[in-house]
Amino acid sequence: MSLFDVLPFTPPDSAFSLIAAFAADESPQKVNLCPGFYRDEQARPWVLPSVQKAKEILNADITQNHEHLPLTGHPQLISGARKLVFGSSHEEDLARIATIQTVSGTGSNHMGARLLCDVGAPKHVWISDPSWVNHTEVWEIVNLTVEQRFYPYFAEATLSLDFEGMLQTLKTEAIEGDVIILHACAHNPTGQDLSKEQWKIVADLCEEKSLIALFDIAYLEQDAWPIRHFFDRGLEFVVAQSFSKNFGLYGERVGALHVVTRSKEASSKVLGHVLRLQRAEITTPPSYGAKIVAIILSDKELFRQWEDDLQHMSNRMKSMRQRLYEELKWGQTLGEWEHIVSEVSEWQATCSIRCLDRNLLQIGMFSITGFSKAQVVELKEKYHIYLLPTGRISIAGLTETNVQYVASAFDEVIRSNS
Repeated sequence: MSLFDVLPFTPPDSAFSLIAAFAADESPQKVNLCPGFYRDEQARPWVLPSVQKAKEILNADITQNHEHLPLTGHPQLISGARKLVFGSSHEEDLARIATIQTVSGTGSNHMGARLLCDVGAPKHVWISDPSWVNHTEVWEIVNLTVEQRFYPYFAEATLSLDFEGMLQTLKTEAIEGDVIILHACAHNPTGQDLSKEQWKIVADLCEEKSLIALFDIAYLEQDAWPIRHFFDRGLEFVVAQSFSKNFGLYGERVGALHVVTRSKEASSKVLGHVLRLQRAEITTPPSYGAKIVAIILSDKELFRQWEDDLQHMSNRMKSMRQRLYEELKWGQTLGEWEHIVSEVSEWQATCSIRCLDRNLLQIGMFSITGFSKAQVVELKEKYHIYLLPTGRISIAGLTETNVQYVASAFDEVIRSNS
């Protein structure tokens, strides 16, 4: 008899299990469409040139050491992260924001949840259906008494955004003090975002019902428009920011938590509280990735190079979206695929630091296919194509070499189940 026998059996994480299965797969035709990692045209990990240059600068600096960062994190990272999310706001406005460096996006979501529960645990946390799996996991671990509820976001029947369902559910069922998790852009896993007008309606709703928004953002600049809109309206909310996708620093775990309050005094109290939590949980955040990001954000030439790197990634994934759609249409694959190619809003079409085309409705790294779990299994076992059980694919896993094979496999699986 062990003390630990009382623990329930926890199944392996599906995403990481599939990554391991893919690595063990010896098929020359295998294609990995699971992880949210950018890949180059040869389906290999890609170090951004701006990141490579920053690493060279860092390695050449003989004053570098392995000392702790401050409890708040790297100062230049914090100031740069704020500017990326909130723009060049006035100093008195920025004083309303408490910011700390975190262990990537998961860490910022966790710390944000801890804070919101400590200031008065909400009765409900509202999560989009579907959403990133860790949103559910984080809130289960932070506070089991907070009831998780799900608002409609994606209509599987039409493979399109269900804004009316989202709005109606939150209007009728959300109550004062509830937390609503919002994807600022490139919604994971659907890749479908709200328009500016829809974001304004959501902001109205949060203000009217006193809901607390927790924004999850992995993309930057114009992609942060919804956050800046909430900020300009004087709302209190939380932002969980990740630097994994936009810098390719997945393993370095660089993130930031921003807590927007109504006063400098409240911001100071928030900062003291989250630093106490940070001290007890990790003491200080990792330094290596933070130093790389800080160098890039504080150097004009490297910043421009970084923007070029982002555009390069965006263009390749944009091309792969178009190619996948064309292959599916050319093969007369059953079903509607217009959710991949359709008109987007003017705002969405002008966002440069993301992967989209003016004709692509789904944006970002991910796309929902509509495949059932059985079809996902068939794709893996018969064609060695790996998707998440939800049917989400990572566009970054597509290349000119494999996109035709993937489209053909999709077609055959759909026809065999029709």
